[in-house]
Amino acid sequence: MELKETIQSIASDIREEIIGVRRHLHQYPELSFHEVQTSAYIKKKLDEMGILWHPVAGTGVLATIKGTLGAGKVIALRADIDALAIEDKKETEYRSKNKGVMHACGHDVHTSILLGVAQILKAMEYRFNGTVKLIFQPAEEILPGGAARVIGEGALTDPDVNLIIGQHVMPTLSAGKVGIRRGKFMASMDEISITIKGKGGHGAQPHLIIDPVLAASSVIVILQQLISRKNNPAIPSVLSFGKFQANGTINIIPDEILLEGTFRTMDEKWRQKALQEIRQLTESVTEGLGCTCEVNIRNGYPSLYNPASVVETIEKFMEEYLGKQQVEECDIWMASEDFSYYSEVVDSFFYLLGVGEEGRESLSLHTSVFDINENAVETGMGLMAYIVLKYLDV
Repeated sequence: MELKETIQSIASDIREEIIGVRRHLHQYPELSFHEVQTSAYIKKKLDEMGILWHPVAGTGVLATIKGTLGAGKVIALRADIDALAIEDKKETEYRSKNKGVMHACGHDVHTSILLGVAQILKAMEYRFNGTVKLIFQPAEEILPGGAARVIGEGALTDPDVNLIIGQHVMPTLSAGKVGIRRGKFMASMDEISITIKGKGGHGAQPHLIIDPVLAASSVIVILQQLISRKNNPAIPSVLSFGKFQANGTINIIPDEILLEGTFRTMDEKWRQKALQEIRQLTESVTEGLGCTCEVNIRNGYPSLYNPASVVETIEKFMEEYLGKQQVEECDIWMASEDFSYYSEVVDSFFYLLGVGEEGRESLSLHTSVFDINENAVETGMGLMAYIVLKYLDV
């Protein structure tokens, strides 16, 4: 039997089992660096397959499968395992049982698919040479992220990894499709926290106060002009503030305001310049209005880059397995991913796995009703296994 047909057959045989794994993980989500039960479950599944593993980055797991045909190239596959602090409001039998925690970003899908890939590769280890590393990574959702720890603990060395692959579910792509992009793909991400202090008082006596609400409002408006007037329009950039905390009332101006937001871009030089100007503009605006401020910027993940040569190679494998019409060129995505840390130290390929379903609108990421078309599980594990075996054979 040919490689493609063999993988498709195994993926079909284990489809319901791996969907069950996904549903179990979805019911028992855990927050970043607290994935204790998730990690134990992954280890149990790997033990059942006879795959060697060891802990990495605290709650992470690093497993290894070696082809029996001898030494060769080394490829790493990464799945993130953490969940989000969101209440699951779906009416399904597999909704989260952990109150206030939910797999709203599809990490349960990534993890279950990688366990499915492990099962396929273990069954086919007699057919390939080289080494496959399976990285079940904790804490993608919070800074500083788990990827840096995984790298720091040597997961990409001994033996050295030649290529690392990761994927992310995408509801806007139908199940059965994948999205790829050459070059810059996902944005960098920095967290911004601004505390503005003034002098509170009665809303009917503005002449007796120093209004931090006005200052904070002015800061938000001015900083948006930084993006629209000082950035090269050819460089994608987003500055968003999601928290404006005043804690006053209808007629009481507070002493202090808290602003929290995020800055994202795809150019490192502009990133550093913009962060410096965010600080300087905030200080000058608040000072001009009689207030003081504290600006704290927490540097996050770099932008994610797919080398064109790697994409061209793997695109051919994807088209062989799925059909050319199922592989789509996608736009840049201003979300961020700590997979970008891997892409800074080794050749990498990150792609989008379609999990959408026509007629279902409740599939958006990071929402309380997020769900997937589970047909994507079979597609995802079969495709990744095929890419691995074709790459090791090139």
